[in-house]
Amino acid sequence: MRYGGMRRTFGLGGAVLVLGVLSGPAAQAAPAGTVVAWGDNADGQLGNGTFTAHTTAQAVHNLTNVKQLRGGREHVIALRTNGTVWAWGHNNYGQVGDGTTTNRNVPVQVSGLTAVKQISTGHYHSMALKTNGTVWSWGWNHFGQLGDGTTTNRHAPVRVKNLTGVIRIAGARDHALALKSDGTVWAWGDDEFGNLGNGSAGRSSVPVRVSGLTNVVAIAGGRDHSLAVKRNGSVWAWGSNRYGQLGDGTTTNRTTPVRVTLPTTLTIVDVSAGADHSVALSGAGHVWAWGQNSFGQVGDGTGVERHTPVRLGSISNIVAIGTGRLHTLAVGSGGGVWAWGDNDFGQLGDGTKTDRRAPVRVANVTTGEEVAGGRDYSVALVG
Repeated sequence: MRYGGMRRTFGLGGAVLVLGVLSGPAAQAAPAGTVVAWGDNADGQLGNGTFTAHTTAQAVHNLTNVKQLRGGREHVIALRTNGTVWAWGHNNYGQVGDGTTTNRNVPVQVSGLTAVKQISTGHYHSMALKTNGTVWSWGWNHFGQLGDGTTTNRHAPVRVKNLTGVIRIAGARDHALALKSDGTVWAWGDDEFGNLGNGSAGRSSVPVRVSGLTNVVAIAGGRDHSLAVKRNGSVWAWGSNRYGQLGDGTTTNRTTPVRVTLPTTLTIVDVSAGADHSVALSGAGHVWAWGQNSFGQVGDGTGVERHTPVRLGSISNIVAIGTGRLHTLAVGSGGGVWAWGDNDFGQLGDGTKTDRRAPVRVANVTTGEEVAGGRDYSVALVG
């Protein structure tokens, strides 16, 4: 699930690597790879040892040397520089991966994972890509989204079947995506709206190939839709299109990829997907967005649903993007973090609970490279 984001290079989907500094309460000479979080905390997803929500950034407890973050619905996973994975928050389905179903309000190590190079999340499941090109999953598995050929929930990582040579992964609500080194995309899990992109409408508990996609360099998953960027900078989408989140000018669901209606001269380098909205980052540092906009998550200053992409004119020189369920995040070249959309739990980090239809600065986070979002919270990597 790309309720997250990433740096503006062809290198993975669901967060945004943030080497930065903070001012204010979360600062305190943060060591390298420190994580901060803000917003809802009912399940401990802020990782600060409490269950209290915050409208400004708070330091995650005792976690350093982090190089990547991803946000699930109400849980977070982090990849450390030593190749281990840590997680916290909601754990009813084992998505934290510590062998239990106990919610965690501080980070705990995911069982048995080493040599990990990339991570991702769905609503209630988590994913890891190892350096050997294999993919591992854990958590909720009702739709086969763990890809192990079963529908059994897993409280610790299991290997995705029949999948090697993977260079990138992306979780979605109840399905998952993998990009192989040959430029093809594979998917598994729920397929109610054509989420898997193979022309059928049947879920799969093992990976199936997305139809017609080659030369792909980046992927992202939303609630029931998926996105891919090709090497030529074009964006393709499939799955649910109720709010125009596929960006093809219609609200027709698609069971195979269709091209997003963007200027043909535009080169997109990254994509991110919220629940029912989509976001793209151009090589020139501009943000484009489309889909559901009832909370202002598109960021164009309106609440108008967008069936084709619109460019956000109020921010530029953006190097990274991320999404939560109904909100969006971006990192500027100077390290400032921006947020817009739903803010009922303070997930925009501006010290208020006021929804914003255009980008506002996240308070106290003054330098950054990576951000990620979940249902009603946000996280960033700093230090």
